[in-house]
Amino acid sequence: MRIILAPMEGLVDAPIRETLTKVGGIDRCVTEFVRVTQGMLPPRIFYKYAPELHNHSLTRVGTPVALQLLGSDPEQMGLHGAKAAELGACQVDINFGCPAKTVNRHKGGCVLMREPELMHEITAAVRRHVPEHIPVTAKMRLGYDDRSMAVACGQALEAAGAAEIVIHARSKVDGYKPPAYWEEIAKVREAVSTHVIANGEIWTVDDYWRCRKVSGCDDVMIGRGLIARPDLARKIKASQAGEDIPDMTWPEAVALVREYAEVLQGWLEDRYVTGRIKQWMNFLRQGFTEAETLWPQARKIREVAPMLACLEQRPVTRDASTRAA
Repeated sequence: MRIILAPMEGLVDAPIRETLTKVGGIDRCVTEFVRVTQGMLPPRIFYKYAPELHNHSLTRVGTPVALQLLGSDPEQMGLHGAKAAELGACQVDINFGCPAKTVNRHKGGCVLMREPELMHEITAAVRRHVPEHIPVTAKMRLGYDDRSMAVACGQALEAAGAAEIVIHARSKVDGYKPPAYWEEIAKVREAVSTHVIANGEIWTVDDYWRCRKVSGCDDVMIGRGLIARPDLARKIKASQAGEDIPDMTWPEAVALVREYAEVLQGWLEDRYVTGRIKQWMNFLRQGFTEAETLWPQARKIREVAPMLACLEQRPVTRDASTRAA
């Protein structure tokens, strides 16, 4: 019954992985994708996206981190999988789920679900190049134009040797709009012997249990829900043990943002640090009424110190029922 922190391009970077895994409850993370085109990328690119490679592919609290690749050239993907393993990756993941127009236009991510045969070639190539003891896994959606290709794509990945398949319970056309079609994940899970992991629209402990019941999956991947509620994985783990622990308070959430900002200031200019904080706060609005109340003021701030001072204003009582639509 694992909980995996989803890769979110431009948001779930190494500092946020460190921050969230320290809160507890997360069993594994996946990096933002390393884009593979033509020619071998230098090691510094791998280290940029996965600095955890310097620590045996673990965060500081010991949470394993998979390195994710995105591309459509089977041979190049295979070679980059081998390089990732050589640099210390404990797991190589392949992105077949990114819905971004720019990525899809360059034949990467979810658009590949129109071609299950190519998904098979890519996965098989990575599997051939990566040492046998290192898992090769994949993340996909339910399809591109609609949700009709999920089973075929899942079977293609299974045949290619994928050890696990994470399925985001929407098509590319569905975007991120509710609902999540967890019942469609169940159809893939029943059609393959490969381990399937459910992903999509898990914002609360109740959502977690409903997703597991409908999809039939024991493991789940959570993205936006964990950014909005950093203690969600910890609360889910408590519920698995039959416990109900108190919600994280707004001051506790602000302390996490401060810690995140301090790490970012070591390698980004202040204006970029403030931008990252705003990205996170935009999600926190869905989990904390304090963040929603402070947002009109915070969104105008461009420097880190005033931003943090804004967040640390006297807390407003939080409505525990607040969650994303």
